[in-house]
Amino acid sequence: MRVVRLSAFAKINLGLEVLGLRQDGYHELRTLFQTIDLHDDLVLSLRKAGIVVRCDHPLVPKGSGNIVSRAAEELARFARVGAGVEIALTKRIPVAGGLGGGSSDAAAALLGLDRLWGLGLGPSRLHPLARRLGADVPYFLMGGTVLGLGRGDEVYPLRHQLAAHVVVVDPERPVKTAAVFHHIDRSLTPRENSYTIFRFVSRDLEGEKGLSILTNDLEEATLAEAPELRETLSRIRGILVESGCSLAALSGSGSSYFGLFDGARQASLARRALRSAGFKTFASRTLSLGQYRDRLSRALGRRRT
Repeated sequence: MRVVRLSAFAKINLGLEVLGLRQDGYHELRTLFQTIDLHDDLVLSLRKAGIVVRCDHPLVPKGSGNIVSRAAEELARFARVGAGVEIALTKRIPVAGGLGGGSSDAAAALLGLDRLWGLGLGPSRLHPLARRLGADVPYFLMGGTVLGLGRGDEVYPLRHQLAAHVVVVDPERPVKTAAVFHHIDRSLTPRENSYTIFRFVSRDLEGEKGLSILTNDLEEATLAEAPELRETLSRIRGILVESGCSLAALSGSGSSYFGLFDGARQASLARRALRSAGFKTFASRTLSLGQYRDRLSRALGRRRT
């Protein structure tokens, strides 16, 4: 293949617990990842040599500061690839919004280059490279409804994959993850006995819905970093709850907020109310592990195994 086209899907965090600071300087997390069908697009074109990444979004870093460039460089080094690539990246996922856009772009680049360069590594052998690129990147080699442990890079698919309509709200105020964790470090105490997410997983195994018990430990730290968002997020949450969502929460370190809905009509009404209030919104659906794999397999011209 000389050209590979594929989508890089966003994620939301259904719940997120910060348990403490690890010896390696990262934070010990428990989180529930969920893929949604909001996506960026990547077009990878084979070239004789060199790695070129093009993206016209003003907030996407250039050169080695771009995680897609780093992904291509890491893979080329690891596999001793002589060929080059040009990657055209079209952004739709809000940048620095807690939706994992950069990490998903990096994972999609790894998968696309594995195909373009004919390496045959597959997700399992790309996993170590993904971990070096960022804590969320390994998740995007899997997708679906997933329990994340460690830094968030130890990922385990749940038995029941969530099916829901999702309304994503972008307050259009990017927030840097490192800054949010700096705020949470000021008040962080070890929380090894926090079992909210494990309670959810237990209910999931029993076939019960437990979304209402989930929370995001980063929300207050995000508001400490961006206090002007407090009233905004309160208004967003109020509209989502009033519209009948089963869960309304900040995703990751924010600032994107989301609501989960059982039906399309409820989601549509919520989106209409949010847009009337002046908010930028995205209509989306969850993707299960199987749906995620199917979409990637079709894009890469492979049958699922």
